[in-house]
Amino acid sequence: MPASSTAPIVVVGGGLAAARAVEAVRERDATVDVVVVTAEGHRPYERPPLSKDYLRGQAEPDVVYPLKAGWYDDHAIDLRTLTTVVDLAPADHEVTFADGSTLGYSRLLLATGSTPRALDIPGRSLIGVHTLRTVDDADLLAGWLLPASLEGEGKIVVVGDGWIGTEVAASARMLGLDVCLVGQTEHPLQATLGPELGALYGRLHHERGVARHRGDVVRFSGEGGRVTGVDLADGTHLEADLVVVGVGVAPNVGIASAAGIELRSRELGGGIAVDGALRTSATDVFAAGDIASVPSPQYGRPLRVEHWAVAQDTGAHAGRSMLGDDATYDVLPYFFSDQYDVGMEYKGFVDPRAGDTEVVVSGQIDDRELVAFWVREGEVQAGMAVNVWDRMDDVEALIRSRRQVPRAELESFTG
Repeated sequence: MPASSTAPIVVVGGGLAAARAVEAVRERDATVDVVVVTAEGHRPYERPPLSKDYLRGQAEPDVVYPLKAGWYDDHAIDLRTLTTVVDLAPADHEVTFADGSTLGYSRLLLATGSTPRALDIPGRSLIGVHTLRTVDDADLLAGWLLPASLEGEGKIVVVGDGWIGTEVAASARMLGLDVCLVGQTEHPLQATLGPELGALYGRLHHERGVARHRGDVVRFSGEGGRVTGVDLADGTHLEADLVVVGVGVAPNVGIASAAGIELRSRELGGGIAVDGALRTSATDVFAAGDIASVPSPQYGRPLRVEHWAVAQDTGAHAGRSMLGDDATYDVLPYFFSDQYDVGMEYKGFVDPRAGDTEVVVSGQIDDRELVAFWVREGEVQAGMAVNVWDRMDDVEALIRSRRQVPRAELESFTG
């Protein structure tokens, strides 16, 4: 039997999407019962600082928390940390916890985030081989990086040259450590940005003293149970006191899948299929953040995006939807990255299945002050500003216009 309408709203997750969802609920309804369940020992937090200033010990610990420590008590939110949901029964409107207890819900939000992908190779369990996803991960890494920085020595190998990998490499290098970045393409971030802009980041890291290698990692070598090196398929051996693996993440959709909730295909990015109100195929179950595959009115296809702004925006949207707001989610994907003295913002989406895309640049790549546009058949699909600020609204206007924008107009965008 479905739970009573007086049963609480239950939010499963400990990230930014969960925090913004309960905040949105409380802004509209001060009395509805709300339970937040997270497997971690912390109140919901956001992840971008974990690879940047927080990791370098240059930020206050509370920088990762979008809501103050007392907010949950002040707003009568039942926050349950160190609590894991192991089963979901949509027909009964009920979740089961690891200790066997159950809880009924009137509406449920899944905001379970992602798990770092592992490298299934020898040595993966050696001490000193890390991933970076949680506050605890960052604290553990900082516990090695900061003392090593004070001592002026330490070799770190970062496996994976996407956003997490390059940000960790930048932070470690800014602390004065010996850093090697391992990827599989000619330039860092090439899979996302293409060769021309990937080369910008390659030069940036090279100038800052980061060594780069290409190739598959085949094993982590070690002594006495601790990592001492990284071996590549071409025979290259890299010495390492610490290894950080950042080769992508997988959405945590196991509970939803076991409950029979519809998922997207891998070709469409995976994740949990939702409608414009972030409702899943199960009655009264919603999804937000990394796991949500949301239909995009702008791009005419579902998008699943693993970035801070999407967690923030979908979390708030889901909170309103659970209280009956039927508005359609129509926010363009946005993300940012800070590495050394280079800051960037990116808005939009480029569909790799839809044919060739041309990159048009306004400004100077060599000066690292530019706006780049991804254009297909004359229409702007996405834009990235590097050390150029307060232009994302203008970039969005070009994207939403769906007009064929003359190349000269784009090239003169920065004036």
